[in-house]
Amino acid sequence: MKTDSSLALRFLGVGNAQAVELGSAAAVLERGGLPVLLIDCGQEAFTSYLDRYHTTPGAVFITHAHFDHIGGLERLFYRTYFDAERSGRVKLFVAADLVPVLQHRIANYPSPLAEGGANFWDAFQLVPVDRGFWFSGFWFDVFAVRHHLPRTAFGIALRGSFLFTGDTRPIPELIAQHADSAELIAHDCGLQGNPSHTGLEDLLREYAPETRERMIVYHYATIADREAFARAGLRVAVAGAVYALAPALDAMQAATLAQHGRCKR
Repeated sequence: MKTDSSLALRFLGVGNAQAVELGSAAAVLERGGLPVLLIDCGQEAFTSYLDRYHTTPGAVFITHAHFDHIGGLERLFYRTYFDAERSGRVKLFVAADLVPVLQHRIANYPSPLAEGGANFWDAFQLVPVDRGFWFSGFWFDVFAVRHHLPRTAFGIALRGSFLFTGDTRPIPELIAQHADSAELIAHDCGLQGNPSHTGLEDLLREYAPETRERMIVYHYATIADREAFARAGLRVAVAGAVYALAPALDAMQAATLAQHGRCKR
């Protein structure tokens, strides 16, 4: 097994729901250059994943149920269901609150196969989660963020290494709890904020300079937005870019901290 020091986060896409040319926002945790966990599975993200790794993902975490983040799940079903080695083994980590939403939005179609005989969930190992989950020797924190209605969108963090906000308004209190040292912070940011997304002014107002130094912003609308972020002193994610990560915190220690809701300090 590769060591934690070889961890990296690769952005498959960085755009918002309308920025198809920038790719649907998604990232992959890599270890030794190999994929460990796909975060979100929009249509463009799934295509980028196949192009990059030449195989389907073995594990996916879903941040929320907007189609630019889940639109590739139907294609993943078809690619997986007919693969004897993968069918029923692809882990789909989903916050328990989102399971009924995914059921209604994707899995509730009368039959995923025209000839019948299959349920959407047959292709996957659905793992409902709350505070977090174990996978590949790591403990991942999961936490509700501020996007639309309460508990409809969730971020993920690997303590010591990274935090991925998913779509959200500013969440300084959650970043302080789940990423208070050397973690890379991948943060939603558009040029203009709204009730569901962080804008540039929001980011500059809500976060201290030392926190912004650890951020990489994504989920923006245009290349012009990217240039505006750069002028403001922010690092900006680009589709295909990969970022080295610090070693993860000891998994047992991270899980204990999550259970008690404590920061590392």
